[in-house]
Amino acid sequence: MENFQDYIESGILEQYALGELSAAEQAAVEAQAASHPAIRAELEQVQAALGFYAEAHAIAPPAAMRERVLSNVLAQIAGPAANASLRADVDAVAQTTSRPGPVASAPQPVAAAPEAVVRPMSSAPVQAPASRSGWAIAASVALLLSLGGNMLLYSNWKNASSELVALQNNQSRFAATTQVVNEKLGALQQENQVLRNDEFRAVALAGTKTAPSAHARVLFNVATHKVYIDVRSLPPLPADKQYQLWALDNGKPIDAGVLTVATASGEGLQHMKDIASAQTFAMTIEPAGGSAGPTLSTMTVVGNI
Repeated sequence: MENFQDYIESGILEQYALGELSAAEQAAVEAQAASHPAIRAELEQVQAALGFYAEAHAIAPPAAMRERVLSNVLAQIAGPAANASLRADVDAVAQTTSRPGPVASAPQPVAAAPEAVVRPMSSAPVQAPASRSGWAIAASVALLLSLGGNMLLYSNWKNASSELVALQNNQSRFAATTQVVNEKLGALQQENQVLRNDEFRAVALAGTKTAPSAHARVLFNVATHKVYIDVRSLPPLPADKQYQLWALDNGKPIDAGVLTVATASGEGLQHMKDIASAQTFAMTIEPAGGSAGPTLSTMTVVGNI
């Protein structure tokens, strides 16, 4: 994947962390994270941020909620059993009073009637269902408000995260531009120091029959052995060729380095290899990377100190 940032900013990592993707899409995200460290690091940050957000916004129940819930559950469990017992007692009394025949032949366990009559007076409170319903409504409202607030906060967090990424990208581009400008400024300052230094001797290199219009000059410091090349005009070369500078010391050629494409096109000075001693400088056309010895038939410019 050539552009990780587009993939990261697409929002698919947040969807993966929230569990909104299909199995195939989840597998694709996991494959990308396994193959690309940048995507894996961003996914870990998203998961960590969502975990921190959920923990920070978790709603703790009221202190007395546990006791209220347990009381309601116990009342709910005890209610059906008590109601069933009461219903059985009332049915028994009704059957006894409606049975035909003389009163004397009625069954004796009439004493149980007061117990059946008294028991309904202590039945479970009628207000329990209403209380449970009130708590359920309050809990539902609180849940809806919490979900709405969480969605709003998540949306704001996502927007802030996107703005932060954009700001970081702009900062990176600004830093890269600043670095390039500083490098160019440093190169210009160095060229200015070389050109204004009287210890450097300027050696004019004139064109040969191979390139009559070619022109360059060498700046050579005899004391420090520093060498700079300043191209004024050189014919362009194919990609597999380079200009190579030579220093001739008592007729022996010494490699002074190859010219970069920018230098060959006249874009500023280029620092070449140090030369201890030389009486002549020349430039030839060699294969890319340079040669161990000069190809004299391609000599382009030459000049004596």
